[in-house]
Amino acid sequence: MALRDRITEDMKSAMRAGEKERLATIRLALAAIKQREVDERITLDDPQVLSVLEKMIKQRREAITQFASGGRADLVAKETAEIAVLQGYLPVQMSPAELDELITAAIATTGASSIKDMGKVMAAVRPKAQGRADMGAVSARIKQKLG
Repeated sequence: MALRDRITEDMKSAMRAGEKERLATIRLALAAIKQREVDERITLDDPQVLSVLEKMIKQRREAITQFASGGRADLVAKETAEIAVLQGYLPVQMSPAELDELITAAIATTGASSIKDMGKVMAAVRPKAQGRADMGAVSARIKQKLG
């Protein structure tokens, strides 16, 4: 079953179960997916849907930082709950050891030797880590290894 179809089915089950917060988050995700499809005039496949979900999670993490600094614990809790629902659609996250192994292999295959070669390494790592690791953290790890 395609990821988008799974999200739609989860929306229906959340409606039936009366889970209002979960339903609202799922509707936001479907709206973001539909908006991207309309904007780009395409039908999104699973990797593209994952990128939409990752972007939504990143936005919520940034919002949590802002709300926490503003002393809004209620909004922090709401955003955290939304992240939990959205992460349910992402694949199992890579362990730090798996990520280091992937980065080391990418550095070896691309022949990267300095920070100038970071783009090559990121291009090699991204398809394998997309949806399974925070790409910001991946970038920081690559910098650390090349630097």
